[in-house]
Amino acid sequence: MSYEFIEYPDREMLVIDLANQIAGDLRALLRHEDRVALAVPGGTSPGPVFDDLCAADLDWSRVDVMLSDERWVPEQSERSNTRLLRERLLVERAAQARLLPLYADGQDCDTAVAALGETIKNELPLGVVLLGMGLDMHTASIFPEADRLDEALDPKAPILVPMRAPGAPEPRVTLSAQVLNGALRKHVLIFGADKRAALDGARGLSERDAPINAVLSGAKVHWAA
Repeated sequence: MSYEFIEYPDREMLVIDLANQIAGDLRALLRHEDRVALAVPGGTSPGPVFDDLCAADLDWSRVDVMLSDERWVPEQSERSNTRLLRERLLVERAAQARLLPLYADGQDCDTAVAALGETIKNELPLGVVLLGMGLDMHTASIFPEADRLDEALDPKAPILVPMRAPGAPEPRVTLSAQVLNGALRKHVLIFGADKRAALDGARGLSERDAPINAVLSGAKVHWAA
């Protein structure tokens, strides 16, 4: 497994460069494809990247945006990743993009994933994926001790997997590792010395112990202290 590790002098430089790289990836793919799918994480780290990326000059009307994973909460919830996308990515020029949902109102996540996955099926392989990583070496909602970890890591996994993990207050839905790893361009964003140590510590571990290893091959890892 090999990946490109890019170290930046500060977080501001990382954000600017990463947003430019993602925009460049999308432009390049749109030269050959009618539509391109972009998958991104929630949480606090990617917000500044979204703030820059949303203004990128490209044909957003041909871009399908989705989350890598979502907490099973209504969009009005402060814990909703979809809410973050609408507020910080799907604005300015990027308001023309089409959002593919990972949540369905009034439904149970275990029964909703099949239909939600069908809306994504025709967009595969993903064009560009941006991922984060936790200190426990999880990515998306593929946690080391999650209840359906083996299913999410299986090469024949479905597109979406419902997931429950220790410490997570609500169920989640995540793109499976095979979908994330199949993206044509992969970027991983991490901040801080502790995350870099976790990434280094993942070397040699199994995907069950360090799920990030399931998506790192061929990826660009962007890091700043």
